[in-house]
Amino acid sequence: MTKIFHNTRNNKSTHKPVRFGWIDFFLILGITGLFCGFISVKKEWMGTLCPTVEIDLSPWALPKYTFFSMTRGIIAYGFSLIFTLVYGYWAAKDRIAEKVLIPLLDILQSIPVLGFMPGLVLTFVSLFHQSNIGLELAAIIMIFTGQVWNMTFSFYHSLRAVPADMRQAATSFQFGWWQTLKWIEIPCAIIGLIWNSMMSMAGGWFYLMICEAFVLGQNDFRLPGVGSYMSVAVNHNNFPAMIYAITAMMVMIVFLDFFLWRPAIAWSQKFKIEETGTQTLVSSFFLNWLRKAGLLHYIGSMFSFIINSGLNYLFCLFSGKKAHLEGTKEIRPPFHVFMWMIYAAFISLFGFGCRKLYHLLQALSLSNWHQILWCGCLTLFRVLSAVVIGTLWTFPVGLIIGLSPKLSRILQPGVQIVASFPAPMLYTIIVILLQIAGISLNFGSIVLMLLGTQWYILFNVIAGTMSIPTDLKEVSYLYEMNLWQRLKNLYIPAVFPFLITGWVAAAGGAWNASIVAEFFTLRGRIITANGLGAIISQAAEKANFALLAGAVLTMSVFVVVFNRIVWRSLYNIVQKKYTFS
Repeated sequence: MTKIFHNTRNNKSTHKPVRFGWIDFFLILGITGLFCGFISVKKEWMGTLCPTVEIDLSPWALPKYTFFSMTRGIIAYGFSLIFTLVYGYWAAKDRIAEKVLIPLLDILQSIPVLGFMPGLVLTFVSLFHQSNIGLELAAIIMIFTGQVWNMTFSFYHSLRAVPADMRQAATSFQFGWWQTLKWIEIPCAIIGLIWNSMMSMAGGWFYLMICEAFVLGQNDFRLPGVGSYMSVAVNHNNFPAMIYAITAMMVMIVFLDFFLWRPAIAWSQKFKIEETGTQTLVSSFFLNWLRKAGLLHYIGSMFSFIINSGLNYLFCLFSGKKAHLEGTKEIRPPFHVFMWMIYAAFISLFGFGCRKLYHLLQALSLSNWHQILWCGCLTLFRVLSAVVIGTLWTFPVGLIIGLSPKLSRILQPGVQIVASFPAPMLYTIIVILLQIAGISLNFGSIVLMLLGTQWYILFNVIAGTMSIPTDLKEVSYLYEMNLWQRLKNLYIPAVFPFLITGWVAAAGGAWNASIVAEFFTLRGRIITANGLGAIISQAAEKANFALLAGAVLTMSVFVVVFNRIVWRSLYNIVQKKYTFS
């Protein structure tokens, strides 16, 4: 705990003269290059909406396509991070809202991309019918839905699991809500949030081929990007182009790992909750390089001033009282009035949606519902099988990586590359191998789900292991505990909260992956498995909105009921028994 206060509060009193050097020159060049790239993105967004976009399969077109896809992913991640901080904090702090927001999060996580993609695309295209803005926004929102849920779950449960002694310290120092969030809660949540952010990026790339090359009936909504490039290459059986797309994805993932995630992991290590002990921390050459840039000190100071001023203004607006963020201790009644207005808006919107859904579902017969429920049970079996199989190997491997700083430095980039790679790009090869082995898609779809969901568990296990205080590890060695005793008394209790978050995210990812894993087109031939994912994919392809709505509703019910019965019970155990207090 003392380490967190030292790393946060003492930084304010350290003032060093800012010097500009050659690092700032290269930084300005990089910013200029990004600015030029964003200009090309702007031209693409403002371009005229075409009925069909021709994708150039030349390898020379891939750098531009890859930059377009990376831009969509980064924008979607920005939205995901804002949503996570606001939604997760609201759910953790407001007991009334929590009873609505967490079940709603379960429902939103369970809705597959194809469940809302048709309506979303048609709505945005009609709103911006003269440009590509609507289609671009639809793609970004669909990537956002592949990123945001596990981040939000991680942040919410991290806030709920803040050690009691740190809460007491905040009370003793008379911290307000902003000080508590800034000095206590975000530092406690940052390690899990960063690792889940990496996995969220991977979740967004998972549906890249669907988001950038979406077909609805006779309408072809396609955007230039590496996902649409791969989709066209698969449709044309152009294997060299597939290799080019895979190479481009790997280059983009390595680029993001070096310039974004590895610096973030290295920076987050200073927020570990420990009082004694030393540990070799993860390092980042790029982060060390940035710390020497004088330009970033000015940018950081301006950004901090804008954030603090903006939050202070919002507090004054809602509370009706002039106060600085550092002195605010509670939210005044006018803010509660504002929250009740939001509740009323949610209820009204929910009622309107239920009414529209009821009229849409009237077109389904009783036999349709029997088929949907039976297929839901089959998909549930595949989802749980994928989670169990994924846990069997990710838990020990995650412990080994998280406990060894040396292995973490060596393997983390490789794990990030493999996890971030869009599994659907490999589905063609996997399905061919399954057919050669004589395995039908009814069982083979478990393998396809596993390719995209096992990483949620692995990343959470690594994050949980890396967050174990070094002093507790040293105590376990001091008492000469054997491996089984350390597993029972330290590793499993410490990792268990993160593991449950990984299970929830992996199960949600498996439900979403079912729309790709249970319905596959290979060389013009459709291969299906009996399941909800196949029903949703077929309904979207045939524009059967009644069947699509019924299947999505059933999938949401399955997810919410299972989450309420199983995952919620496990989370209650975690909050009572497995927190660093």
